[in-house]
Amino acid sequence: QVQLVESGGGLVQAGGSLRLSCALSGRTFITYAMGWFRQAPGKEREFVARVSGSGSNTQYVDSVKGRFTISRGNAKNTVFLQMNSLKAEDTAVYYCAVTTSYSGSVDPSSYRYWGQGTQVTVSS
Repeated sequence: QVQLVESGGGLVQAGGSLRLSCALSGRTFITYAMGWFRQAPGKEREFVARVSGSGSNTQYVDSVKGRFTISRGNAKNTVFLQMNSLKAEDTAVYYCAVTTSYSGSVDPSSYRYWGQGTQVTVSS
């Protein structure tokens, strides 16, 4: 059974940093791409970042480029999202997900399994 468990969310002041972690269980999927998405109240789920199965290729939404970094752990079953210079508009529930391709996508419908989400709140 595949499970994803996020951690690391919380309340932080604008300009601060948080590091989200996502642990993936289910050995079959550790070679596939993973992504982070977020959903603010009243808004649709939005792509934030993705990392390829190898960890060598990444992609970010324009609004977080230069501030967020996605990476995979050495065992490939953990993905991190380092978030620096946080802004009030980054406030959302953040979800990690795993797809069934090696490169990944910005389309949430292409991701097969999802975590339960972790709340990130940035106070201005």
